[in-house]
Amino acid sequence: MDRDVFWKMIEQGREAAAGDCEKQAEWIQAELEKLPPQEILDFQKQFSDLEVESYSWNLWGAAYLINGGCSDDGFDYFRGWLIAQGRVPFEKSLVDPDSLADLPQLEEDVECEDILYVGYSAYREVTGDDPPAVERELPELGEDWDFDDDDEMRSRYPKLFAKFCED
Repeated sequence: MDRDVFWKMIEQGREAAAGDCEKQAEWIQAELEKLPPQEILDFQKQFSDLEVESYSWNLWGAAYLINGGCSDDGFDYFRGWLIAQGRVPFEKSLVDPDSLADLPQLEEDVECEDILYVGYSAYREVTGDDPPAVERELPELGEDWDFDDDDEMRSRYPKLFAKFCED
């Protein structure tokens, strides 16, 4: 499964679930279960690659503002939600995380843990075995900044700060 097919499945699932991430994850898993095991693993590999690509302080800061804080696990769940939004919002947010403020469905506490595991679950259903581990190495985040510094966050994310932090 190449990246275009991956994104098509994400977007079809989003449409089928009317934006409900849990239902989207269920839909995608059901569709994956119709595929050969290797294609299921390919889906999970694409997903893991996107998780790595989106692992940055810039995006973590946006997640922190949107969710009112963001732990390591919370950042994983946030990135799951972000991938579930589809290719265009995902790619745009990598360049400009503040662009997330323009999403009409953006509310507080955006997370989608369920979608992180659909490939693994589908593989188990189809084969009866645990899937092989998908190797991924997260990049160095670089130098961080103080997420609790309002001036810093306002300058980095003016639209998100206005939406989630100002009265």
